[in-house]
Amino acid sequence: MKEYENEVRERYGNTAAYNEHREKMKNYTKEKWVKVNDGMMDIFARFFECKNSGKSADSPEAQALVARLQSHINENYYTCTDEILCGVGKTYFSDERFRKNIDRSGDGTAEFASEAIERYCKK
Repeated sequence: MKEYENEVRERYGNTAAYNEHREKMKNYTKEKWVKVNDGMMDIFARFFECKNSGKSADSPEAQALVARLQSHINENYYTCTDEILCGVGKTYFSDERFRKNIDRSGDGTAEFASEAIERYCKK
C-alpha cells in the first residue's frame, strides 16, 4: 500500500473519502490491516466461487456479494457511495495492478466483480 500512497494522495487527496480513510486508518495495527485486507480478499474469493458456479454478474448471489463488498469498504475504509463503488469497480478490472491482485482468487474474478458492481450500481 505504501508504494501507491503518493498516487492516491494526488488523485483523491482533496476528497472527503480520502480524509475519512486517513482518519480511520491512522490507528490500525498491522494485525488490523491484515484482518481488513484478508476480509476483502475473502469477498473476492466468493466472487470467484459465484462465477465458477455459473452464476451471472446480475444474479442475486453476485449482487449480494457486491452489497457485502460495499459494506466492508464502509466499515473499514471510507463511506463508499454507489457512485464511488461504481468507479472502484471499473478500476478493479481496468487497472492491471488491481486486476492481478484480485485474480489471485481465480482467473476472471476482477472482471466478474467489476461487471457485478456495474450492474449493482445501475439498479
